[in-house]
Amino acid sequence: MATRAPGHAHSDREAVPGAGASGAGPDRAASTRALRATLLLTATFTVVEVVGGLVSGSLALLADAAHMLSDNLSLGLALFAAWLAARPGGPSRTFGFRRAEILAALVNGVTLVVISIWIFYEAYRRFSDPPEVEAGLMLVIALVGLAVNVVSARILHAHAGANLNVSAAFRHVLADLAGSVGVIVAGLTILLTGWEYADPVVGALIGLLVLGSSWTILRDSTRILLEASPPEIDVEDVGNAMATVPGVAQVHDLHVWTITSGFPALAAHVLVSRETDCHQTRRRLERMLDERFGLEHTTLQVDHEGGDLLQIETDGN
Repeated sequence: MATRAPGHAHSDREAVPGAGASGAGPDRAASTRALRATLLLTATFTVVEVVGGLVSGSLALLADAAHMLSDNLSLGLALFAAWLAARPGGPSRTFGFRRAEILAALVNGVTLVVISIWIFYEAYRRFSDPPEVEAGLMLVIALVGLAVNVVSARILHAHAGANLNVSAAFRHVLADLAGSVGVIVAGLTILLTGWEYADPVVGALIGLLVLGSSWTILRDSTRILLEASPPEIDVEDVGNAMATVPGVAQVHDLHVWTITSGFPALAAHVLVSRETDCHQTRRRLERMLDERFGLEHTTLQVDHEGGDLLQIETDGN
């Protein structure tokens, strides 16, 4: 039987603040290098795109430049958060600064919303009186932007799946890539037909793209900050699987949450029968939770039915 109710757990081992929750492994170091390389690319091209947008008078180009600027802020913030996350924990911060990455992702999502509002406002103004656009310059810069975004996306793609912070930056770049395609279409349309409204139309579409890309980041970061269970883990399945381990009589006070991206955690109170070896049952539970659900960081409070309490905390490493 599995229920989810407020509870807590302790350890009978010597306490080591932040054990198993600090430092940056090879994957995190590689993610940081990917973010740094992408920031160099996007920051360099942002200057080119802003100047080109002002000279050509293209809202689509300026909208794409605004989103590229948000990429720079996103990547800079992500790098700062990765540096914070690598700092060791202590007595007052037992998990270190790992949640800094989630806060950075949340800020990135909010930034996307603000930028999309500005793009919509500017598109509305230009529908009333579309300015003349130098479509040739607009097209050349958009083609260069497409190449920069393809390279940036390839750099970040390998690390986006396991890290929400890198995923936020990756989504920025994907939205920019699609935006560059939109600017190319607008430039070609103006060159071939002279229809100046193509520029604000594409600008507004890029605004919608920016707004849509913010949703997943805001949803996922808020979910982690509210300590909801990871979407890939069914807590009912976890509780039922724990209850079927030999010797387990009952599982309650079950909590599954995410410390930061790629770091799920579990805490539970387990009742075992009087004749059951608590340590052996705990080891079985740890092995099952790791192999079946990918839960390495577990805190299990083990108690004999009607007997004395045995409390064990493990990190699965």
